[in-house]
Amino acid sequence: MVQQEFILHQLILFYNDLNDQLIFATMKQLQQQLSGLQSHISHYELLNPLVSQASVGWHIEHSLLVINGIIKTLQTSDPTKYHRTFNLRKTLVLLVGTFPRGRAKAPESVTPQSYDKATLLTHAATTENKLKELEMISAGQFFKHPLFGHLKVKDAIRFIGIHTKHHLDIIEDIVKK
Repeated sequence: MVQQEFILHQLILFYNDLNDQLIFATMKQLQQQLSGLQSHISHYELLNPLVSQASVGWHIEHSLLVINGIIKTLQTSDPTKYHRTFNLRKTLVLLVGTFPRGRAKAPESVTPQSYDKATLLTHAATTENKLKELEMISAGQFFKHPLFGHLKVKDAIRFIGIHTKHHLDIIEDIVKK
């Protein structure tokens, strides 16, 4: 029994260390993804209905709204109100690192209303600063995703990376076609 507890403890330590490394890599990836979003601002009016009903600018602004909204919610959350629940969708998305296109509708709070090149550039600069703040948020903070439920900081960072990559892939498909 003692040996099993020791092995379990070692596995937990290994998992936590691996998770910490993944989060560090994801933070670096988020900076690169933001640069990717910024590099497409010049194409903000481009639209390709075969790929998406929304323009490149819409996908950029939506991604920035999501990143900033999640960070703001994490910063203001009350860790004592966190509820851990099992959610198969959340587990699969965080594990696989992707989700299918066209399945979800953006909540009103992250649906772009208006944008132009200047506002996208300003919003991207704000997001750059918010990403620096994300690194300082304590591990107990969380945000409530409409489908996945409560996500603590590490899972929230992973989700932001997955979500941003999803929209960057759509943007790149719109631009190349």
